[in-house]
Amino acid sequence: MFDYESILNSLDNLYYRDRMQTGPCQAVRTTVLMLLLTAAGHAFAAPGVKPPAAAPQVQDALSVTSIAEVESPRADGGPGTAKLVRADRVVPGDEVIYTLVVRNTGGAAVAAPTVTQPVPEHTLYVADSAVGPGAEVSYSVDGGRTFDRAENLTVQGADGHPRPAVAADITHIRWQLKNSLKSNSVAFVRFRAVVK
Repeated sequence: MFDYESILNSLDNLYYRDRMQTGPCQAVRTTVLMLLLTAAGHAFAAPGVKPPAAAPQVQDALSVTSIAEVESPRADGGPGTAKLVRADRVVPGDEVIYTLVVRNTGGAAVAAPTVTQPVPEHTLYVADSAVGPGAEVSYSVDGGRTFDRAENLTVQGADGHPRPAVAADITHIRWQLKNSLKSNSVAFVRFRAVVK
């Protein structure tokens, strides 16, 4: 069993000790840790943000790993962002970028795989942020029971009448990849959510 707080503290120590180091090294350490935790059957989550419930991704040996990151401001204070860093400390209003690493661990290609991900608890989906190369994106406002294009979704309004759904109503996102995913291949999909 993993002690998440100890792991996060160890990572904090590594990060702060090496924070002057730039480039891919920090991202590699973070990614390796998340993959190890996922392989051990654990989910990575930023403190204060409850991880999304594990959606079954058993479709022909697909494994899906979620990576939560935030944009880091440039060290020189200039415009733009310097890099993405893991979202280990977030506060209300922070925008978290979730990257899903979809890996085919099976021995054969998976034709047009589907990946479904709940919007993490304590966050709100950012409109039009779900992307994936060669993927058709659909959404759910009913806990993942039904999916459709965002503009076709409705929810019951406060007055009891249907109203068009907005980004804050989205509970799940689904990516339908248009191409097959070969054995031992990886696809990436992404979305953003704001911490409540």
